[in-house]
Amino acid sequence: MSVVAEVGNEALRVTGRSFSAEEVERIVALVRQGTDASRYVLARKVCELVGWRRSNGALKVRECRDLLEELERRGELELPQKRVGRPLGSRTQIPLSLWGAHRAALEGGLKEYLPVELRVVERRSDHTLWRELVGRYHYLGCATSFGAKLRYLVMTRGETVVGCVQYSSAAWRLAPRDRWIGWSERQRLAGLERVIQQSRFLILPWAGIRYLASHVLSVSVRVVADHWEQRYALRPVLVETLVDPQRFAGTCYRAANWTCVGESSGRGRMDRYHERHAAAPKRIFLYALTRQARAVLCA
Repeated sequence: MSVVAEVGNEALRVTGRSFSAEEVERIVALVRQGTDASRYVLARKVCELVGWRRSNGALKVRECRDLLEELERRGELELPQKRVGRPLGSRTQIPLSLWGAHRAALEGGLKEYLPVELRVVERRSDHTLWRELVGRYHYLGCATSFGAKLRYLVMTRGETVVGCVQYSSAAWRLAPRDRWIGWSERQRLAGLERVIQQSRFLILPWAGIRYLASHVLSVSVRVVADHWEQRYALRPVLVETLVDPQRFAGTCYRAANWTCVGESSGRGRMDRYHERHAAAPKRIFLYALTRQARAVLCA
């Protein structure tokens, strides 16, 4: 899934945004004038310089850092040294709290625990709880998601938390997904922002409620388009997710009417130069949020 690609001889394209040779020259000049600034500050300045924003007006700082690193790789500029951080692949350390203690088991049929609702994570306490639960109980941990994101706590009757969900920006390229949509390269670049990825889905280990997982999936696809549009001023029409077949069969997705369209190549999102590989390919499941999803994406 290459993030950066050349377009002709005079432009650069990063996650759907094309930069002319003139814009690249202006970016390089700006960075050379601000070498004492951090990479984050430089990325914000570049976004403001070229007007690189999301539909809701927020600066695309994370994507801009990829642009700057690509320009550095090509020898166009030199960036400040990265801050010393965690080793690649390390997990976020989650502080202990009451959730570290044993929880009472929840068992029985789904009807006993209805209604099940998804609460958008907005309060600081909810952010802390979401990060702790995902960091502690999800096999991928609590990594920082790429681009835009929307997080939920799954609540049953009585405000009992039984799970966590995260939606984030879609994968840059997924061959089976792209074939299912049937779009051209130009259409993909124009429409990718209307595809989102369910990048975390967790049912807490003590929540042994029958059919809870598929019900949560059904509830989430009913509400996510409205919530995403409220936050980012852009309405998604398609959801994707990746399931590790070595760990999960994807039964709950099938039960919730998601469609398996194939497997990924096994490369990570940021593997621009074919240097890193994931442990195994993932099964790709899709859910259309509208019957016209393919027509909208191919328009």
